[in-house]
Amino acid sequence: MNNNQILGILSIILGLIFIICPVFSTALVSTFIGISFLLLGIFSILAGIFGGTGMGALLIISGILAVIFGFIFTTNIFAIPIIMSLQFYIIGIIMILIGIAGIFSGDQTSKILSILMIILAIVMIAIGALTIDNPIIAPILLGISLIVEGANLLVLKV
Repeated sequence: MNNNQILGILSIILGLIFIICPVFSTALVSTFIGISFLLLGIFSILAGIFGGTGMGALLIISGILAVIFGFIFTTNIFAIPIIMSLQFYIIGIIMILIGIAGIFSGDQTSKILSILMIILAIVMIAIGALTIDNPIIAPILLGISLIVEGANLLVLKV
């Protein structure tokens, strides 16, 4: 059994867990994101204090914000619907900005890839809008995409 098949099986199992237990899965993902933000915030604050770059104040401010969001993500279970929808919006907005930058940049990026990124970003924002009304949609969609990706990895002959 090669690595793709192992990843495919794990992806399918994880996808089924997301579909069967969407609230637990969302809370788990929120906790992981919160821990990541806490670590990012701590390292940003330390880099701002001891880094010696001209961006010290910006690093400290962004680090404090990351720590605050980290605490919210790890402790406030009632904020999960808001967090899930905000994650899609933030990712969508960032993807739109990257796509627009890719369209107007030089020859380093493909224009078609940039347009596809903008289209995917619009889909992400639409999913964010759906999760505001029904936050269970996000983990179920994530579970479905994990199962599809797992099946793809299982049949991939690389």
